[in-house]
Amino acid sequence: MRPAALFTLATVATLVAFSLAGVAAPPPRARRAPRLPARCSEAALPAAAAGERARSPASVVALRAPGPPAVLVRAGSFTMGSSEVEIAHAVTLCKLEPAGELCVDETEASFANELVPHEVYLSDFWIDRTEVTVASYRRCVSAGVCAEPPYASGGQRFDRPEVPVVLVSWSDAQRYCVWAGGRLPTEAEWERAARGVAGRRYPWGHVYNPFHANHGRLSFDELDDGDGFLELAPVGSLVAGRTPDGIDDLAGNVEEWVADYYHPEYPSGSAKNPRGPDMGEERVLRGGSYILGRPWLRGAARGHDSPTSRRAWRGFRCARDA
Repeated sequence: MRPAALFTLATVATLVAFSLAGVAAPPPRARRAPRLPARCSEAALPAAAAGERARSPASVVALRAPGPPAVLVRAGSFTMGSSEVEIAHAVTLCKLEPAGELCVDETEASFANELVPHEVYLSDFWIDRTEVTVASYRRCVSAGVCAEPPYASGGQRFDRPEVPVVLVSWSDAQRYCVWAGGRLPTEAEWERAARGVAGRRYPWGHVYNPFHANHGRLSFDELDDGDGFLELAPVGSLVAGRTPDGIDDLAGNVEEWVADYYHPEYPSGSAKNPRGPDMGEERVLRGGSYILGRPWLRGAARGHDSPTSRRAWRGFRCARDA
């Protein structure tokens, strides 16, 4: 074959190779994620339901560990409440806060409501993996069941779909949970979820870690952004603070309404599926919040307030019978 012919064939082969190299395979078609029913909240879905989708700008892909909407807590017994030794430890933690000098008799006495430790047996129950978000609560508002939180009266910065709904009363929380197919957790159920059968001091374990919860501090400035969030954090942001069962935000972010009326001391003796006092003037709060320091983030710590009160650091999660 002539050299000119060989040169021509080589040139054609080179052009074809470059042409083929520049042709990319068509991208695979993305599978469409299933849509949740409009009336169905995360709290009411079984643990096998699809995980949530993270929202992010179009130019950023956010990857988060998936988690079920609700977690099944198996039946069993645990010790509810604190011993005098644990209460003394809580007082010590209080005095280590920036304004520890404020831990005078009134503050020290507040930990005494964790007495007396007693054995509690609980049947199987489901509890929400996260606190109820603004987006979830808004579905109840759209259904005409729940009242709109008073964000328009100066709380606009808390009106974000991915953060816990706040400025809700106890009745608001209970109404939402019933609409979602559940109820507020009892105080015993909440403590079992936070402490486990081993009696952890914090949801993640026995040792405090300031990066495991969206917390505050006992100080003249209660806010602390050392955990990455000055006020509310999107639910499930601090994965390291997740319980071994897979439940998020049981310490910090927002304190949570539970079902029980408040009494300053537990009844003595063991109990099965306790529901708290039959009546009272206040309801129990659990979990601490973004304005509270580590003594109040312990799984045994108890708060209380009028059921009609609304706070910018208070929300809730739901539970239901298994």
